[in-house]
Amino acid sequence: MERKLTAREYVFLASMLFGMFFGAGNLIFPVLMGQTAGAEMWPAVAGFCLTGVGLPLLSIAAMGISKSEGLFEMGKFVGKGYSYFFTCLLYLSIGPLFAIPRTATVSFTVGVQPLLPESARSLGLALFSALFFAAALYFSLRPSGIMTWIGKILNPLFLLLLGVLTVTALLNPMGAVGASPAQGSYADMSFFQGFLDGYNTVDALAALAFGIILINAIRGLGVTEPRAISASTIKAGLFSCLLMAAIYCVLTVVGAQSRSVLGVCADGGEALYLIGLHYFGWGGALLLGATITLACLKTAIGLITACAATFSELFPKSLSYRAYTVLFSVFAFAISNVGLSSIIKLSQPVLMFLYPLTITLVLLCLVGAWFGYDRRVFIAVTVPTAAAGLLDFIKYLPAELKSAVHADVILAPAAEILPFFKIGMGWVIPALAGLALGLILRFTARKPA
Repeated sequence: MERKLTAREYVFLASMLFGMFFGAGNLIFPVLMGQTAGAEMWPAVAGFCLTGVGLPLLSIAAMGISKSEGLFEMGKFVGKGYSYFFTCLLYLSIGPLFAIPRTATVSFTVGVQPLLPESARSLGLALFSALFFAAALYFSLRPSGIMTWIGKILNPLFLLLLGVLTVTALLNPMGAVGASPAQGSYADMSFFQGFLDGYNTVDALAALAFGIILINAIRGLGVTEPRAISASTIKAGLFSCLLMAAIYCVLTVVGAQSRSVLGVCADGGEALYLIGLHYFGWGGALLLGATITLACLKTAIGLITACAATFSELFPKSLSYRAYTVLFSVFAFAISNVGLSSIIKLSQPVLMFLYPLTITLVLLCLVGAWFGYDRRVFIAVTVPTAAAGLLDFIKYLPAELKSAVHADVILAPAAEILPFFKIGMGWVIPALAGLALGLILRFTARKPA
């Protein structure tokens, strides 16, 4: 008889899952979304939670249902070469290209930048990020009890401080949510813009990278049957996902309320600091900044070690784990010095390309038993999705890069031909057409005698 997990074990698994997912991006993007969406914040929150909460949970469930031993195994349903490409790009995105540098820049923006004159901020960021990544590298190279200490003390402290801040803001709002009209794309497509904003958390990508950790933890508790593992994964994930969704909703409301006083800030880190300053003065704002810095340091250590371990395993004849750790830390330090707003802008094109591939891979793995995990179906869906995603990549490039590559020559006809391209969802119809073709190939192929 298959063993059933206890309530205490589910709480443990949910806490571990929350700790893996909740980082810098989970804080800053809902606040800024609230400021920008204003009166249209609820549809935006719904879209944001779909990609920022629902998709990560589905990603882990897909790994369990497809009996995959990690992201690389899932990618091999398309092909081994594709799996190398997809795995490397995904880990680089949640690692040294965007997510790891963002841990330093969010910490600096919330905790240090407001204390410096504008003329000293570039130097201040360089010095702060150097110290930040020196500490991250030190602990990444040396197994230490700091991760346990931070997990047991820092996460509860962080949630306590965040709870005090948000409850105070809700009880004493700066302004009414409906008082500020939506800006930009939120004015006429708030749900879809929120859906795209959820990409920025990179949690769905992280779920594919770290989902095997949760699955192995469930197996370690004595659950071995694939369906039971999937069910346990979903049950453990529901608590952490509901908590994350609740935090997203509250942060978005607080951001929307703050617009009456703060306007729309340059980024979510600045908004979060100014909200803390408004309610608690310098002392509270600095305490919040220090707590976020330690939380981000924990995230950076986890991401550096995970990326270094993955690349040293994928390419055993290349660099050692220690060498990859140093390389990724130094590279993340260099990227972090372009600033938080620039990192977000640079990450958008890559995420617009990577997320459609992630969504389709996850959905195919969830229902793959219906078509026997036939590689033809995976390929038929992935190829047109990648082509459409590449168009979105070009569309979301910074303006100067789009001009340099004469992007309008490609994007103008794409906007006319591809449904939903204008709202960043141009991959949907090509993916569905590919699915239809793949299923036709699957079920009309001649069966061996």
